[in-house]
Amino acid sequence: MTLRLLSYNVHKCVGLDRRRRPDRIAEVLARAGADIAVLQEVDHRLGARPAALPRELVERATGMHTLPFALSPVSLGWHGQAMMVAPEITPTYIRRIALPGLEPRGAILAELDTPKGALRVIGVHLGLIGRYRRLQLAAIGAFLTHRPEMPTAVIGDYNEWSQRGGADGLGPGFHLHAPGPSFPAARPLARLDRIAAGQGLHLVDTGTVDRGAARSASDHLPIWAQVSLAATR
Repeated sequence: MTLRLLSYNVHKCVGLDRRRRPDRIAEVLARAGADIAVLQEVDHRLGARPAALPRELVERATGMHTLPFALSPVSLGWHGQAMMVAPEITPTYIRRIALPGLEPRGAILAELDTPKGALRVIGVHLGLIGRYRRLQLAAIGAFLTHRPEMPTAVIGDYNEWSQRGGADGLGPGFHLHAPGPSFPAARPLARLDRIAAGQGLHLVDTGTVDRGAARSASDHLPIWAQVSLAATR
């Protein structure tokens, strides 16, 4: 009775061979078998920010559908972030959360009706500077104080090299877990990609996807978490 969450920084679909191959990213996602996937760097940075990962390609490969965070019809996500869910999962509330910092950053939030119960997933790609990462997590924590209690996962690229980097800004009840070294993909050393689990969300198992195309399709490996949900009041 679990759900499989996945986070993947796809590096605009540029692999370690410096070739842009969205088909490799779609293959990795299809084989990962996630119920919910949070993606970073899915769009180009300039102009209208067109999708580097084509929607039709990735939805056809995975059977998942993309939640409507994009502000432009040519983009897949918002601030380069996208969230995909299995057909049996329905969003009941979605929100873009602008985050403080020198560089433009944002988080994507979805409250979901799943076969295992209600779940809130927040996708993040935090800043490069530690002070701003703490402010960004605090902004997410402040936003959550206005939302109903619900098992919550804050998952994505935390850009945190320190093993001691925490999730204190999210508020009480969250604990941060790094499933394994995820960067650089060919010889992973740093645990940049992490998940913060809130009350009611139990991490049953976690890990990285480190086989096949995942070793070369991006500069990050995907991380995954098998989670169970506790009922909320």
